Amino acid sequence: MKSAGLRKDFARVCSLLQRRFGSRQVFFGPKVGNPLDLLVATILSQNTSDANSSRAFAELKKRFPRWEQVIEASESQVVSTIKSGGLANLKARRIKQVLSEVERKAGALNLDCLEQMTAQSAREWLTEIKGIGPKTAAVVLAFGLGKHAMPLDTHCRRVLDRLGLVQRRMPDAKAHALVEELVEDKMKGACHSNLILLGRIVCKPVKPRCEECPLKTVCPLGSKRGTAV
Repeated sequence: MKSAGLRKDFARVCSLLQRRFGSRQVFFGPKVGNPLDLLVATILSQNTSDANSSRAFAELKKRFPRWEQVIEASESQVVSTIKSGGLANLKARRIKQVLSEVERKAGALNLDCLEQMTAQSAREWLTEIKGIGPKTAAVVLAFGLGKHAMPLDTHCRRVLDRLGLVQRRMPDAKAHALVEELVEDKMKGACHSNLILLGRIVCKPVKPRCEECPLKTVCPLGSKRGTAV
């Protein structure tokens, strides 16, 4: 019964957001050519700005046109190449490990083997690799492979926490599993995009603009601020 109620709450949120922002799925991340490129670019995007991660990805591809070259390169060479993206030591190690593991599991340096899998099977395949968390996997599924998935970035988590739908301290894996179960497939793409837009424009970390929020009628925070109707 609780799941049924939550499912209706998520559906209501998705519907209200679509009235404000539309029903298109929009990708705010790096524009790259294939799922494996997107996987690496997503790792580079962690804990940095879009501009910095895009610069680091471009520099990495310029120096190492083929991913085999990154595996063969020394860690220090990769670090020096991606330093503009921040956390270069951690990300260089992670990228080399992930690429090596993809090659081992897939038998090639690509993610073609995931195309015919279900979203759940592909998610499990990806997250078995150390260094690929639920958000990174969801980005690759949704925007690299065209599968139904709903990545939860900082904005999404903040909005859903304020709505009381996802607890702030809930682990990422559990939060992603929750939305994957309770949000209809057909609504996941637009809901992800619209939560990001709402978080950027209205539901800001500091001084949220509750009076302008399309979710103010269903949000406990809006009620506390006296803006709900």
